[in-house]
Order: sequence, then structure tokens, then C-alpha cells
Amino acid sequence: MTAERPLPTQDDVLGYFDTLSNWGRWGDDDELGALNHITDDVRLAAARAVRHGRSVSCAWEVAVPEDMERSTTTCPCAADMPGAEHMPEHFHNDRRWGFSNERLGILFHGNTITHLDSPCHIFWNGTMYNGRSHSLVDAATGSAWAAVTAAANGIVTRGVLLDIAGVRDVPWLEPGQGVFPDDLEEAERRQGVRVRPGDAVLLRTGYGRVRHEAGETGGFTQAGWHASCLPWLHERGVALIGADTPQDVQPSGYEDVLMPVHAVSLVAMGLWLLDNCDLEACAATAAELGQWDFQLAVAPVRFAGTSGSPVNPIATF
Repeated sequence: MTAERPLPTQDDVLGYFDTLSNWGRWGDDDELGALNHITDDVRLAAARAVRHGRSVSCAWEVAVPEDMERSTTTCPCAADMPGAEHMPEHFHNDRRWGFSNERLGILFHGNTITHLDSPCHIFWNGTMYNGRSHSLVDAATGSAWAAVTAAANGIVTRGVLLDIAGVRDVPWLEPGQGVFPDDLEEAERRQGVRVRPGDAVLLRTGYGRVRHEAGETGGFTQAGWHASCLPWLHERGVALIGADTPQDVQPSGYEDVLMPVHAVSLVAMGLWLLDNCDLEACAATAAELGQWDFQLAVAPVRFAGTSGSPVNPIATF
């Protein structure tokens, strides 16, 4: 399938920073952006999407040592650990219990780990969502604006999986192939679902299948959302988007806008992003049950001042 609507020019895409802007929409001090679309009624509706009681993860396992540095300490008998002599006397009486613990180092932004992007992750002309300066992000303390902790209460809403590889009847989209609004609407039609305000939309390009079968692929060319989808997402009142790639089709098709979906979504719209989801189990479950909507729960770790968090999104059908 090719796009049936005229594609936006580069000037059109640059104009999205104004025409799709949510700055001030929920107040000058708002840090949630499009997550404001998730109202109490939307969360209640998401609960009603649970019709089978089956849950699946939409995240990749974080591998060691490829994705994470880990040092593990084991102590078979805690009473013998260094410093135990300074513990209270009753600490030494139980010589049966031991423990293990870990120190972790992880760089979650990028193309492999499933993670949530908060609005402070991207600047445009030195500015973040709702007009705040990039200077609010400090090397020592992190971001004082629109950090992941703005979503400390979690993101619980109705999720909709749009299987674009299925719509095009291919195992996966090839690197560099974009997804357009007509693809989204064809997926809605075939799957018998419609995206509503407050929904999270998860985009399956089939890259998860590639990764399961052949491992991660290198380079900076990938399938994903085309910038032409941005007005569609804004019009539908979407609260969160995700994909089985890092969102933007690459190359983007715009010489002066490297990642228009990231930039316009996070900076102008305040639309949070779920990068690098594994949507294969979710798609298989949706096809088996004939149900393409579900309750989606995303609980970021409350890392102070960070521009995102590794997450394990859970879809419950």
C-alpha cells in the first residue's frame, strides 16, 4: 500500500510545531501533555476492554551484557558478611538466610530496550514542551521540567494495536518503509476497531518478528510512523504512541527534519512515546481472540529528572 493522500512537504512538517501544538492547552504549568486525554472515564473504559483476563508483555528482555552492565553480589550466609560484627546481636542468630543483590548500569534510549520517552527527551530550537528552555536540564540533577516522574501515577488506558504488516499482507515492513494515515484507517477497518480520544496506539511493523528470527539489525534505516500521521494522531486525541521500532521511519524523507515524529510529538504535542516494543505476542493474542483493543498499563520507574524509563508495558485482553 502507498499513501493515497498527498504527503506533507517539509514546510508542512515544520508548520506542525505550530498547528499541532498543545502548548498552554492544559495550562502553562502542564507537563503531562497528551496524557491529559486519559481521563477517569477513559480509564474506566479501558477496564471494560478486559474481556478474557489474559495479559501479555509488550517489552523485550534486557540482555546481559549486551544491553545492561550488571554486577551481582551473593552472600550464602548473611551473618558472615563483612560488617556483620557491627549488626545487632539477633542478626547473628539466624545463620540460614542469605541474599543476592545487583548493581545495574543501563542506557535505555536507543534502538533495543523497550522504554518510555517523556517530553524533556527532545529539544527543538533549544525548547521543550510547553515552551520551556533546554537549560532546565542539568547534567548533575537532570530535568526540572517534563521528566518521566510527571507520569508517576502510571499510564493506564485503552490500547489499540494496529497491525500494519498484517494489513499489507507481509511478514514485516522493509527498512525505510513508512506507515501512513491510510494504513491506520485500513487497519481499523480490517480489525473492527476505532481509535478514540485517550487511547494508546501501538504500531506493528513486524520488526519484532525479524528480531526474534534473525536478531537485532544494525544501521539507521527502519520502518515506522511517517510524519503524515501526526495530524491524524492529534485529531484523534491519542494520548500515547508506541511501535516495534524507535517510532520514526528512517530516512524520514525530510532533509532538515531528522526525526519529525519524535520532535513534533514530544516538543509540540506533548505526546509520550513507547520505543522498541515487542508486539509479536500482543498481535498473536489479538488475532486469536479477535480483539484488537485492551487495557494497557505502563508504569515508569520514578527516576528523578530523567527523560524516560525502561518499562514493561502490559496488555490485558
